[in-house]
Amino acid sequence: MNKAGSCATVSTRLNLSLSLSLSLSLFGLYFADGKRKVDYVLVYQYRRPSSLHESPGQHRLSVISNGSFPRVGSKEPEGVKEEHAEVVLDMGPADPAEGEKIMIREEFEANLREAGLEMERDNEHKVHGQGFIRVHAPWQVLSREAEFLKIKVPTKKVYEMKEDKGLSATMSAVWRKLNQPFQPNIPHLQQQSRTKFLSHSFSRDKLHLCDEWFPILHAWFLKTLTFALRNYFGEKIGLYFAWLGVYTHLLALASLVGIIVFLYGCFTIDSNIPSLEMCDETQNFTMCPLCDRACDYWHLSTACGTARASHLFDNPATVFFAIFMSLWAVMFLEHWKRRQNSLNYSWNMTGMEEEEEHPRPKYETLLLQKRQRKRRNRKKNKNEKLTWRDRLPGYFINISSILLMFGVTFAAVFGVIMYRITVSALLAMSQDPQIKSNARVTVTATAVIINLVVILILDEIYGSVAVWLTELEIPKTETNFEERLILKAFLLKFMNAYAPIFYVAFFKGRFAGRPGDYVYIFNDYRMEECAPGGCLIELCIQLSIIMLGKQLIQNNVFEIAIPKLKKLFRSLKEKKRAPEERVEQTGRALRQWHLDYNLEPFDGLTPEYMEMIIQFGFVSLFVASFPLAPLFALLNNIIEIRLDAKKFVTELRRPDAVRAKDIGIWYNILSGLGKFSVIINAFVISFTSDFIPRLVYQYMYSETGTMHGFIDHTLSYFNVSHFKAGTAPASSAVTVCRYKDYREPPWSSEPYQFSRQYWAVLAARLAFVILFQNLVMFMGVLVAWVIPDVPKNISEQLKREKTLLVDVFMNEEKEKLQLIQSLFSKEATQTRQQQSPLSHECQMCQMLLQISLFKDANPHRQHTMTCSVC
Repeated sequence: MNKAGSCATVSTRLNLSLSLSLSLSLFGLYFADGKRKVDYVLVYQYRRPSSLHESPGQHRLSVISNGSFPRVGSKEPEGVKEEHAEVVLDMGPADPAEGEKIMIREEFEANLREAGLEMERDNEHKVHGQGFIRVHAPWQVLSREAEFLKIKVPTKKVYEMKEDKGLSATMSAVWRKLNQPFQPNIPHLQQQSRTKFLSHSFSRDKLHLCDEWFPILHAWFLKTLTFALRNYFGEKIGLYFAWLGVYTHLLALASLVGIIVFLYGCFTIDSNIPSLEMCDETQNFTMCPLCDRACDYWHLSTACGTARASHLFDNPATVFFAIFMSLWAVMFLEHWKRRQNSLNYSWNMTGMEEEEEHPRPKYETLLLQKRQRKRRNRKKNKNEKLTWRDRLPGYFINISSILLMFGVTFAAVFGVIMYRITVSALLAMSQDPQIKSNARVTVTATAVIINLVVILILDEIYGSVAVWLTELEIPKTETNFEERLILKAFLLKFMNAYAPIFYVAFFKGRFAGRPGDYVYIFNDYRMEECAPGGCLIELCIQLSIIMLGKQLIQNNVFEIAIPKLKKLFRSLKEKKRAPEERVEQTGRALRQWHLDYNLEPFDGLTPEYMEMIIQFGFVSLFVASFPLAPLFALLNNIIEIRLDAKKFVTELRRPDAVRAKDIGIWYNILSGLGKFSVIINAFVISFTSDFIPRLVYQYMYSETGTMHGFIDHTLSYFNVSHFKAGTAPASSAVTVCRYKDYREPPWSSEPYQFSRQYWAVLAARLAFVILFQNLVMFMGVLVAWVIPDVPKNISEQLKREKTLLVDVFMNEEKEKLQLIQSLFSKEATQTRQQQSPLSHECQMCQMLLQISLFKDANPHRQHTMTCSVC
């Protein structure tokens, strides 16, 4: 049974009927009586014995009702019979486990009936298969649960909302105009009505204040696309699509600025002095070999293409873009908070209180086992919950497993590093000059592709590991389970996706040593160095390939191809069933619930959010190295929204509707990434790019105050006679080679020690990191302070609604008093006119009867209240 649970889950399941009308109801599917709509469908697997001639003492005799014959104690209305109904005598399964499942299912169904739900089951024609139970929530149950959950509904009272004026009105109009081409062609979306229904918490005593009583809980709010999403899937999924829409809209602004920064690099590439100096063959910078023995000396001008490409992403505009993106992240979060509060107001969720969740079945099972152990040990049962001692083994396994997964991630990165070092040495020994000249590009591209494949594989493994580890912690509620699962999955997938990028950004080339004193791995493999143009261009290549490859493969393979393959596999498996079962099923008309059950089950929003959060990290963390990242994220999300919409509507079973006021722990993760991006971008600009060394040279060491001579300033000298034995190239014509570093020349008193320029550049880099972080964080706090969390018009409307609600209830009480006074005066007149007046008790009875008729606005309820005296 795929919807098993205890009686405590009944209230949760009712939310589906309370907050929105079900798709089954919208399509007009009914019970056999043609009156009661199908609100929910339960599915279970059953197996009947193939023979009824076994010993009756081995099995239990039971009558399975299919809706025609109500069970003993059932609250289903009599007289509701299904067409072609039949009674199946089941001698009971021989498998004890199957019998236990039947007992659990019967208990669960009894709890549903006790809660007031009405049920109807399928005829079981096959030996084994799926059984479908239709569930209907009657008005009494809906109204009771709506009153208990304090769901807000509109009243008859309508008021005009204030129109925006001034700058805010102009900005809103411009935004609607720009956003109009992206909106679906739905007529009521184009109508900007300024009227709003006054809402209040549902109460059965206040039905007369509402316009229509029954459609209130089913279809009163089908107005706009956002509302339709929320009404069909619930607030939790509605908030996801709203968040994705806000994020995608704001990516358009970031993409525009990123394109401008990239174009600036393209237009200034021919006037960039450092790249021109690197491409100048007359400079004749003879560089030290890139590997031992096999590699020869080389000229810096051969790296001209790398230097020019590096300028596209490493230019003064990059610093501005990093600051802009840090503020953009703050603006995005603040804008989302405003949008979220607006949706809460529009969806009547402003007064929703946090409900106490029922414990998870596994938690209750372990708690019951703990109580039983204490009873056997004759201990007093003081603790009614699981303590940290009960969870200690799970915590220990969690910490150990997470550290192990980190080790696996680092091992994968190290393996790719060894691949790069080994293949670089092999290609350098090649006799083909074309292969030797393209060795760096070949190694970089293939290594990134290997990284991408490893990341995709480990992502799937880490997702399953996170679920297993979370189960070991034994969370009490589903919310606790979801939050812990998200934290673990995000931590593992974050390290998996960004570990190779962090290596290139902050570690590659930092610990390689210098000529004559290189750092070796396993005594044979020399640590790799950055490209002549710097590590920023390699970071750009690494980030772009991983980001684009991850998005394309996840969207096209994981979200499209794999569900299609699963659907094909199910259809092939269906064809292999027994021929008589297929003939029997094809002879029967398949109903909508049969088709819906063949869809993929809904696994929650965690994969959807996780994909976007990782993308947000690509956009914000290392954006200084790849200004086009927002553009590619925007293009991906435009496709992602359509794919998600198609998947939710046509590929997945409809999920349970869940009420929610916010996106939960995902907002905290986004906020943390936004703050972390400030630090990362500061270090990328300061230590990975050449922005700070250029500033230091121009304002401290340049004789002309320009960038002329910058390349020569960044290159140190090395005497080739100081190479270790067996590591120098065979060429003997070169006596001095250059390498990129700030070190003293071999003829100084302290050869190969860090020079004064090195310490000056290091001090400038650290100062820039501190200045950048404080400046950007201050501006972020200022932006958050300027933008209020709740829009001014909504806060004013909330105050106005409170005043109007008070007026509505005051008028109601006033009408009640007037009615009572009129009844008293009427009764007094009748007493004087009649010879045999009614008793005082009869007068009060008639008065209360009329008051109850006044309060009860249900036209379908028959009032038979009478007085035994009168």
